[in-house]
Amino acid sequence: MVVSDLLWRRPRHYMDVDETHDRVHWVELFFDLVHVVTIFILGNYLSHHLGWQGFWVFTGLFLAIFYAWADSSVYNSLYISTDMPHRVAMALKIVTMMTVAAAIPDVGGEGWTYFALAYALNRALTAYLYWRARCTDNATNALAQEQARNFFVLAGVFALSAFLPTPVAYWVFAAGVAAIQLQYMLPRVGTLRFERFVPQLGHISERFGLLMLILLGEGFFKLVVTLAEKGVYSVSAGTLFNVTMGGLSLFALAWTYFDCAGNEKPKSRTSAVLLRYWFAHIVILWSAVTIGVALAGEVYVGLWEPYPPGYAALGSVGLAVFLASLWALRRTVADATDNYHSAGLRLFGIVMALVVLAVHPLVPSIVSNGLWVLALFSQIGVPIFLAVRDARRSDKIL
Repeated sequence: MVVSDLLWRRPRHYMDVDETHDRVHWVELFFDLVHVVTIFILGNYLSHHLGWQGFWVFTGLFLAIFYAWADSSVYNSLYISTDMPHRVAMALKIVTMMTVAAAIPDVGGEGWTYFALAYALNRALTAYLYWRARCTDNATNALAQEQARNFFVLAGVFALSAFLPTPVAYWVFAAGVAAIQLQYMLPRVGTLRFERFVPQLGHISERFGLLMLILLGEGFFKLVVTLAEKGVYSVSAGTLFNVTMGGLSLFALAWTYFDCAGNEKPKSRTSAVLLRYWFAHIVILWSAVTIGVALAGEVYVGLWEPYPPGYAALGSVGLAVFLASLWALRRTVADATDNYHSAGLRLFGIVMALVVLAVHPLVPSIVSNGLWVLALFSQIGVPIFLAVRDARRSDKIL
């Protein structure tokens, strides 16, 4: 890279570059690193607040953290920017997310001010990145200027929430999180109206795939840390069996996602398809976190006791939502033509997950775990069986 480009080079819209690629830059991957910690801390919060209030707080925080990640990913998909100011801004965004993560355990108390102010600074840095892109050329000037203005205003809203009394502060913050989405999609005023507000689809699909791996990886961390804290030497053989199945289940979730929709581009660039693709990913990523938290309950039970109620509800609902959103997501991607991942198969998994939700207080964990595993592993086993059957039939015909 030329030294002058490294020190200072205005961002360029990818449509204005003759030769470009949609690979993920190392700066983005480093930015992902802090989200490993952030999601882990968020999962711990949910583990310690398994009631309805904790669930809704967790969901709100998840959306806020998701948008902090996603807005940066959208910017980096639209604009090629790797010079010194960009790298410094991304480094500062990493620091803001470190503070966000550290504030989560006491976000309902003294940690709130730190959480809100760090999040506000993160939004202001996103605004700065768009502000730098405003002078690239006339075609993108309005887009970049509008995004810079929107994120500067949102930064002010989040900063204000840091100093308001509760619960008003929480409602103001929640309104700001909702406004992040609305500023993209509101008719006639949202930035989706710009023809050039179309991220590189390959880049975005890879970003979602990487985030899915991060979130499922958090499930492994949660499972291992919980087992280590209890003492691997002090648990029963049944518990070790449960933990083993939990680890295999996390791998199976990744297998199912990537075989069906992971890293696949949306089948068109229309706003309707892109929005379905976007919202389906928000939901499926949320469910991946809830399942990871729920599987930590494997450490607290043997084979013959009922599964811990809070963890069981999270895992059952999480799996049903995961499969439903995967069903919706597959309909938005380009390669969705095979008959092995059918709607009937998804429906079977969803129904079985809901059966677990209904019966888990009444049966030992070996039964509820068995039904849950059947719901998940059928999503892998049935397509493999059908593919092998069809392959054998083709061989016989030849």
